[in-house]
Amino acid sequence: MAPAITMAVGNHHELTQFNLLPVEILRKLEAKNLWLEELYEMDSREIGSLVGHPYMGMEIKKLCKMFPYIDMTATIQPITRTILKVHLDLDPQFQWSDRFHGSVEPWWIWVEDTDNIHIYHSEYFLLQKQQWKNKRKEPISLTFTIPIFEPLPSQYYIRMVSDRWLGAQTILPLSFKNLILPHQYPPNTDLLNLIPLPLSALHNDKFESLFSFPFFNPIQTQVFHVCYHTGHNVLLGAPTGSGKTVAAELAMLQIFRDTPHLKVVYIAPLKALVRERMKDWHEKFEVKLGKKLVELTGDFTPNIKALQMADIVTTTPEKWDGISRNWKTRSYVQSVGLVIIDEIHLLGEERGPVLEVIVSRMRYISSQTDNPVRIIGLSTAIANAQDLVDWLGIEGPGLYNFRPSVRPVPLEVHIDGYPGKHYCPRMATMNKPTYASIVDHSLNKPALVFVSSRRQTRLTALDLISFASMDENPRQWLHMSQPELDTFLPKIKDANLKHVLPFGIGLHHAGLCDTDRQLVEDLFCKVKIQVLVSTATLAWGVNLPAHLVVIKGTEYYDAKTKGYIDFPVTDVLQMMGRAGRPQFDTLGKVVILVEESKKNFYQKFLYEPFPVESSLAGVLHDHFNAEIVAGTITTKQDAVDYLTWTYYFRRLIRNPSYYGLEDASSDSLNKFLSNSVDDTIRDLEYASCVQSDGNNLVPLTLGRIGSFYYLRYTTMSMFRDSLGPSCDIRTLLDILCKVTEYDELPVRHNEDKINAQLAEEVPWAVDQMGGRMEDPHTKANLLLQAHFSNIALPITDYITDTKSVLDQAVRIIQAIVDVAADKGWLSTSLNAMHLLEMIMQGVWFTDNTLLSLPSITRDKLSWFHDELGVESIPELFEIPNSELRTKLQAIWSEAQIQKFMKDLSRIPQVDVNVQCPPAAEIGAEVPLKVTLTRQGKQPSPFAFAPRFPKIKQEAWWLVVGLGEELIALRRVTFATNTTASLLIVAPPEPGKYTYTVYIMSDSYIGINQQYEVSIDTTTTTSSSPTTPPTSSESSNTTSTTTPTTTQLTPDQLELFGDGQIEFQNEDL
Repeated sequence: MAPAITMAVGNHHELTQFNLLPVEILRKLEAKNLWLEELYEMDSREIGSLVGHPYMGMEIKKLCKMFPYIDMTATIQPITRTILKVHLDLDPQFQWSDRFHGSVEPWWIWVEDTDNIHIYHSEYFLLQKQQWKNKRKEPISLTFTIPIFEPLPSQYYIRMVSDRWLGAQTILPLSFKNLILPHQYPPNTDLLNLIPLPLSALHNDKFESLFSFPFFNPIQTQVFHVCYHTGHNVLLGAPTGSGKTVAAELAMLQIFRDTPHLKVVYIAPLKALVRERMKDWHEKFEVKLGKKLVELTGDFTPNIKALQMADIVTTTPEKWDGISRNWKTRSYVQSVGLVIIDEIHLLGEERGPVLEVIVSRMRYISSQTDNPVRIIGLSTAIANAQDLVDWLGIEGPGLYNFRPSVRPVPLEVHIDGYPGKHYCPRMATMNKPTYASIVDHSLNKPALVFVSSRRQTRLTALDLISFASMDENPRQWLHMSQPELDTFLPKIKDANLKHVLPFGIGLHHAGLCDTDRQLVEDLFCKVKIQVLVSTATLAWGVNLPAHLVVIKGTEYYDAKTKGYIDFPVTDVLQMMGRAGRPQFDTLGKVVILVEESKKNFYQKFLYEPFPVESSLAGVLHDHFNAEIVAGTITTKQDAVDYLTWTYYFRRLIRNPSYYGLEDASSDSLNKFLSNSVDDTIRDLEYASCVQSDGNNLVPLTLGRIGSFYYLRYTTMSMFRDSLGPSCDIRTLLDILCKVTEYDELPVRHNEDKINAQLAEEVPWAVDQMGGRMEDPHTKANLLLQAHFSNIALPITDYITDTKSVLDQAVRIIQAIVDVAADKGWLSTSLNAMHLLEMIMQGVWFTDNTLLSLPSITRDKLSWFHDELGVESIPELFEIPNSELRTKLQAIWSEAQIQKFMKDLSRIPQVDVNVQCPPAAEIGAEVPLKVTLTRQGKQPSPFAFAPRFPKIKQEAWWLVVGLGEELIALRRVTFATNTTASLLIVAPPEPGKYTYTVYIMSDSYIGINQQYEVSIDTTTTTSSSPTTPPTSSESSNTTSTTTPTTTQLTPDQLELFGDGQIEFQNEDL
């Protein structure tokens, strides 16, 4: 279809801009009115005939295809009755030529009314060549908001105009014909003029000692009775900094007082929030009240006993989702009496669906058990609080939704707009106003400056120093003596932080190490430094209020869209909430620096509460799969019923157009939900996660594994298609890096160039990954290879990214092991286990195992070989400690030797005893017992893995193989010793069969062991397979006192096979 393009460029033809066609040809095109729109409909022969030049017909058609044109499609979603969200999909319909288009094509996009009088939104969009190239794999999309007015106009127009090519534009009508606006929202809760309650209202001396203030603030006073004296569910919506956490603590004290046997679960969307609560509540509840507090996040995974003994569990949504999925078999989930959900308004954000599912599940658990679960939701002021109330089951006086202006410290807000098409120059122009804001509004008081990236923290701080120097007062923000400063500087590891700190400026972002971050927070909290430049995550993570908050820009670079997009309004409000210190300020100040065109938006909508919508519809597959595995959903009707428990269902009725429902009638709603369930189940069936027998739903092995390891159904589908019986380690690494879980690994601006440089250093080429350096999966592969090779990473961001990749790799590889074991693929299973050992130790499987010890570098290997005659860790164990210490004095100091011996003692020495009957009837179940005994005392339950960024409990796989087939698998953990039984089925044919038993570590390279046991199968046997014989000769017993096999040879890993396994994995 021909595009809607302006007919001409002034009086000249559009193709004039290529400067390729002869003037005579262009004049013929103009004379015959053959403008671009007409030429699109013709083939080259027709064009050549009309201009009287057949060859030029081909050239003209070629240029027509290269003339920029972008097709647009739009979907609209009403947020409120005055705000509309527009999702715009862009499809470039032209051939890219570096000669004419370069590396980027700039466009203007704006939304205008039908009379072309008002422009409701405008933005500058850069189409990258890489986006054009990958448009089929990664669709190009934009999302923005526009105002609407009642009565609704018939339509708006979206206009896209090239900033470089005259005549290149597309116009898309935006029709409001079938738009249904959401319901009007009820008014906010009024803040009553009550006398502040004193702490004595708690009537408990221990409880009163928990708080450092004498009186509760007005909001806390108003909610006190419901939180402390009743068991009602509560939704408390109030601005950041208004004391909502204390209200939640009142509900916790009610649980401790009335039902102390029940647990409290605190769920926060960010690990930083969880850490803040852990730090605060350790002193408050553990030390003063003797309550057991447990953190359950990606950094800390306590064992089952710790969870059972805990009184308070602080966790992230994903972790509690994974724990509570199997609630029927976990008593500690059923014993939860209070769930506190912090920042519940983030339901509409990317991680919102997990939050929605766990709240729905906890309500369902409450309805199925004797323990009523009380839910406390904390949020900012929201427009549609009543929908949350209905979903949370709040009855009576449980809703408190205060206005955004209700704060203990009022805010004075300044919004300034700055012109500029390009992000970086615009950010640079904001630095001087930032400096002026600090001088004008917070001369001697702490100031927080929020920026969008780590790079911007450095650039902003350096410019602030420059401006302060121009005022001849470069250290005006430093409030400590030089000797005191000198005590801190040597402790700082980040070079940029060390440079700016002497000027009273701190940096705060995820790239800092923990010690640097803690030091900066302490100095700013004590006002030793006055200015802190931080990324936006600080607004959520750490409670560091300031007198002044400067939000320098409201956009950030989004790797997925490869462009700059706006922060969610909730993030902006959270940043604003850090202004105003209740103990010191009577007025907080905020300065928001925005792009000029967005100034009106923030002036209008900053104080209008936004409704919370659901994001569950886009990720139903994984949650349906989890509930089918748990047995909550067994039929398609159960799936529909499950949806009625969700917040999504309530918003579907209230705001149907937002979710694509044309009307909210019962018939339309039933059909919509049924179709949604059918589509989701069909996808799960295609991925081999569930099986549908008519209306009944049955979980399959892939679905069970995906649910247990918290993996996406698309990942399990990829495992099914990619794994095979003889995958080597390189193939498994590629499969690991292709998982959906790595889709969100950020590839920031210009990081494709860094990836290309890193690809030159790593041993394995990434061509088979697709070789696209801007692909997050390629980056994951490069980071893992750099981890194995101990390659220094080029920038600090990559260190943080590597931690994320390694953290997820553990459960993904464990899932690969289970999938391969289920198929009976011995070689693939063993190689996957070796890959996990590589992940944990940060070395290649082919490396000398001594390199697992951090004290031993490659240049020391020859000394260990020549002087000690050892090439592996088990050979080191055979040397007496005193002799080893004496010989090590030749290369190390006493302190180095001490560290080496301590590290060596952390690696377990395990004795193995394998027992099984020597004979069995064909087809009979044969018990095989494996006893593992650790030499000496276990120094720590956690694996010694100095190159792995997080703590992990060490475990062992017990694998039984027959020839090329995996027969049985079990995973065990133990401190001193353990005996595990595995059942194997005797082959159907008589004969003598030799089984191989592999003892595989999931954390260490070089200490795996393997043994062989033989079983004679006959049609009859006199000995019972369940009664172990008494002597080693007749019992077919294999045992060792030291590991005899350091690692499997490549020949032993080149195994092929096929078969089925009855799962005996304890974790499943």
